[in-house]
Amino acid sequence: MNEIDELLTRGVDTIYPNKEELEKVLKGGKKLRVYQGFDPTSPELHIGHLVGLRKLKQWQNLGHEVIFLIGDFTGMVGDPTGKDATRKVLTKEQVLENAKTYKEQASKILRFDGANPVLIKYNSEWLSKMSAMELIDLSRNLSIQQVMERDMFQRRFKNNMDVAINEFLYPFMQGYDSVAMDVDVEVGGTDQMFNMLMGRKLMRNIKQKEKFVMTTPILADETGKKIGKTEGNAIAFNDTPEDFYRKIMALGDEIIVKGLEYLTDVPMEEIVETKKKLENGENPINFKKKLATEITKQLHGNSEAESAAREFERSVQNKENPNDITTVYSTSKMINILVALELAQLVSSHSEAKRLIQQKGVSVDSNIVENNDYEFDISSERLLRVGKKFKKIKLK
Repeated sequence: MNEIDELLTRGVDTIYPNKEELEKVLKGGKKLRVYQGFDPTSPELHIGHLVGLRKLKQWQNLGHEVIFLIGDFTGMVGDPTGKDATRKVLTKEQVLENAKTYKEQASKILRFDGANPVLIKYNSEWLSKMSAMELIDLSRNLSIQQVMERDMFQRRFKNNMDVAINEFLYPFMQGYDSVAMDVDVEVGGTDQMFNMLMGRKLMRNIKQKEKFVMTTPILADETGKKIGKTEGNAIAFNDTPEDFYRKIMALGDEIIVKGLEYLTDVPMEEIVETKKKLENGENPINFKKKLATEITKQLHGNSEAESAAREFERSVQNKENPNDITTVYSTSKMINILVALELAQLVSSHSEAKRLIQQKGVSVDSNIVENNDYEFDISSERLLRVGKKFKKIKLK
């Protein structure tokens, strides 16, 4: 593949209005303004974001102007995408705190300095300054029927559930970002398609300009469950290399081929060959190690990725444990896993413990803990593990 072909096909679901038209513009040499928005509803970027960030990197490498938009205003409003209930409202202080390290995290993939740096913008720059009259005037460019086309809203109405006005306005506000920045292309996951197409309509109606929309696939398991913060199974950029590698290895085997295509630079010819080998019954473990190593390299560096791979083989595959492990004691014969983890100081809170359990990052005697209600007998010594941290626990 040449660079333009790879940009338009690898890790791409759909291009609106169509791939051929965008390809024609690119091969004509025109430089475009491209953006993706990130609402700071959490302080951590995760591998679900990596799909879009890698696509933005391709645009940047081809010399186009790339904008990393932090949706500090829309983050307060609350994106209803994929939600059957209204999102909890965040304060300005909360979204800004969440976004504090977004640039640092995104810089693992994008260049924010040097030649053709990625620009950072905040959509509060224009949305917070919009008067009620401006909002009413601009909202004439979208109809109730257009917004009601959204399947999620249809589902809520069918089930006699509320759709809050702020949720109804969200697609307009995200769409207006394109107008305010006068962009040529918006990149985003397929779950954002409706919002992005609203922006396309606003661009046509307000600026009489066509905007391309490039949707990227959602990273999901075989059941269709999204890998990300909404489902509580996010693999964060800021995880330690060892935890990051281990969490990728804990994903289902069905993620291997998609992960190699969306999240790595492994040549497509090799990925096609990998798919054939898996379909012919070859053991997936080495292919998944390849995936985990390649992604960990991008975010943590080569030596850290290699160290994480060795640690996984030592502690998980070979089930070797450190020789010097501290023992903690409890006066209760049966103990809940959340209580045990806090007592052993392996977590700072119940909420952290729950998150790690959801991510399959907690084990007792090498057995992964599956739920927060798990209780176990400590009459004899038991081994607790969270990532690379170990503690023994025993009845006092």
